[in-house]
Amino acid sequence: SDLENHGENPGLIYRTILNEGKVYMPPDNIPPGSPQDWLRYALADLKMARYPLPKDELYQILCFHAQQAAEKSVKAVLIKQGIEWPRTHRLKVLIDLLPDGIHKTPELAEADRLTPYAVTLRYPGIRDEITEKDYLEAMHIAEKIYSWATSITQTNPP
Repeated sequence: SDLENHGENPGLIYRTILNEGKVYMPPDNIPPGSPQDWLRYALADLKMARYPLPKDELYQILCFHAQQAAEKSVKAVLIKQGIEWPRTHRLKVLIDLLPDGIHKTPELAEADRLTPYAVTLRYPGIRDEITEKDYLEAMHIAEKIYSWATSITQTNPP
């Protein structure tokens, strides 16, 4: 397989993106750890979250990817602004670090509702099952935050 072939080159960095089952190499023009790199990962999580849920499967898994997309998007903006953040999945903590002068969307105020998907709701017995309505709400928030972050990182200097 493509993954096995690439695995023989120890210096090769690759990431499998769910897109027609192909393996994509990170673009050479995107520095590792840059806002654009974080947004690449956020987009990969969004693609995973959009993947059709097989019958009788758990929305928690898709909501986890929605949360991760939002988290990585906010972190991309923080990097662009030159702001360090604590190691956390709590979106409110990250959003509170944003400078006052930066444009904030209504979805940022709702983002902390995604935080439980990062940890506790991924495990059985913590809470009732996540519904399709919960999933659609999580996706709406994550997609808006990703769009916001893409706009901010392309237009605002640090």
